[in-house]
Amino acid sequence: MNEFQKSLAELKIVPVVTPYTVQSTIEMTKAMVAGGIGSVEITLRTDCAWDAIKAVQDLGLPVKVGVGTITNANLFAQAEAIQADFAVSPGISNKLLARSEGSLLPLLPGIATASELMQGMDYGISTFKLFPAMAINAPALLSSFAGPFPEIKFCPTGGVTTENAAGLLARPNVVCVGGSWMVSKSLVESGDWSEISRISAAAMAI
Repeated sequence: MNEFQKSLAELKIVPVVTPYTVQSTIEMTKAMVAGGIGSVEITLRTDCAWDAIKAVQDLGLPVKVGVGTITNANLFAQAEAIQADFAVSPGISNKLLARSEGSLLPLLPGIATASELMQGMDYGISTFKLFPAMAINAPALLSSFAGPFPEIKFCPTGGVTTENAAGLLARPNVVCVGGSWMVSKSLVESGDWSEISRISAAAMAI
């Protein structure tokens, strides 16, 4: 495994966070870190996303802060400028891959087919987000990809839950999984940070 793959394997679980507000993102992150989580992917799905990412970075917690929903080269450049720890995209494009090539900011691009995987390989990518994992039958795809692409590793994301995470993590070509079950909207809206910590600890024990 390369260094990025080793880093993801150590993290095991990459929570996918929707930054509803800056403060809720701070509290979510604190709660997850208290439960043993070592990374967060904060998605660019709300207007306050960049402010929330900066606020979490400023906490100085032992957590890798990634930027999710990177859908174009300009957003990758913004993530690079704020010194994010990693970037995650739901899909791939040649412009995005070209912009990330040679960057110190690792990109975890989303793919759903062998053709997309090979497109990423052309730019030196060897670790992919398999997305939307369960909607595209991740277990079957992972088995199918293992033969022709033995060196490629995956982070299945999308529909991953506490019930299916263990089975995915047990696969030799999976380094980690992404999911949001520990930061459900209902838990965030109720401010149940202790429950988020408990679920996070259970996730890390998988």
